[in-house]
Amino acid sequence: MNNSEIKYVIDTTIKFFSEITGKPAICGIPSIKNGVKFVMEYTGIIGISGKRKGSIYFTSDKKMLTALACMMLEIDQPTREDIMDLVGEIANTISGNLRTSFGDDFLISVPVTVEGSVNDIRIPESIDSYIIPIKWEKYQAYLVVSLE
Repeated sequence: MNNSEIKYVIDTTIKFFSEITGKPAICGIPSIKNGVKFVMEYTGIIGISGKRKGSIYFTSDKKMLTALACMMLEIDQPTREDIMDLVGEIANTISGNLRTSFGDDFLISVPVTVEGSVNDIRIPESIDSYIIPIKWEKYQAYLVVSLE
């Protein structure tokens, strides 16, 4: 990925939080890892195919997702299923919005959601993984982009 593509990913993520919550997120400086799996409590994973291959995932803790669910779904006590659906939807929405820059051949899968460790997810060591820290209000999350 080049610098303009990474900037677009960051801008898309900030825009997502601004539009959905009315409060912008702050994205930190991306770090590059090879073949890394970086996860928190809940992760939404999108497989990418077409001209670009790889994956994009959004990972966060329960506190952030609960706060987002309460705001977005207008409920007081989100269930585990609500949290799982939300983390997948966040990954799906951000990935879908990236098609504007990457084109129609940027094909995204349906989200896979995971609670806890993701031992079965394999990121090839030949693909750089860009780990983008996201801070929204007092919460921390990460967007991980691994694309050929």
